[in-house]
Amino acid sequence: MRGQSTVEFLVLAVVLLPLFLIVPLLGKQLDIAQTAASASRYVAFEGTVRHGSSQQPWKSDAQLADEVRRRFFSASTAPVKTDDVAGDFAAHRNPLWTDHRGDALLPSFAANVGAASRRAALTQPTGAVFAAGMGLDTENLHTGSVRVNVADVAGLAPFDALGLSIERHTTVLVDPWSASGPAAVRDALRRERWSLTSPFPFGVLEAVAAPLKLIPLVLESTRLPDIGRVDADIVPEDRIR
Repeated sequence: MRGQSTVEFLVLAVVLLPLFLIVPLLGKQLDIAQTAASASRYVAFEGTVRHGSSQQPWKSDAQLADEVRRRFFSASTAPVKTDDVAGDFAAHRNPLWTDHRGDALLPSFAANVGAASRRAALTQPTGAVFAAGMGLDTENLHTGSVRVNVADVAGLAPFDALGLSIERHTTVLVDPWSASGPAAVRDALRRERWSLTSPFPFGVLEAVAAPLKLIPLVLESTRLPDIGRVDADIVPEDRIR
């Protein structure tokens, strides 16, 4: 009976030791995935300040990738500096993102982390029709994508041949229309007043209703509709009493 506890410990160690190695590794991979989601939001929201009508030009995918690598996947103490690039050495790496042997899960920033951005047209039918009729830009959906390739862990199955690739995407509406005043609202709504394809064909409706103005009004209180009138700042009477 001597040595029974030692044998039981060794048998359990064969099962538990891989778990002690795998659980922290899974936590690190989840942390990388969460960082990728945050980085995709950064890439997408860059479109809100660097859009088509902005004084700043669109950032290239290479520039966005450099910023993402340094500001999100590098050390947490990294300063926010222009044209700062992450280097493949210990001082720039996140010290937590290593395997059980101390090897980096992201050994090469350029090869393991990538970012891309793209613009897409508004395809929602109603929104696209009204945007076209008001002369608004329809290519205003900006998507930021971040891809992270996590290195395999040699000697630890199944992570030695996992080939894990994490992708996160975020889409925001950029370049929205902001009216400078009531006149801008009126001009946008009456932009194509004679077009049958316009969502607000005021000119066509005015021509149809014009003969009604020649008919004598029976009651003094009767008033024909004022087609095409746009008052952007009118407040309902029940709101000002």
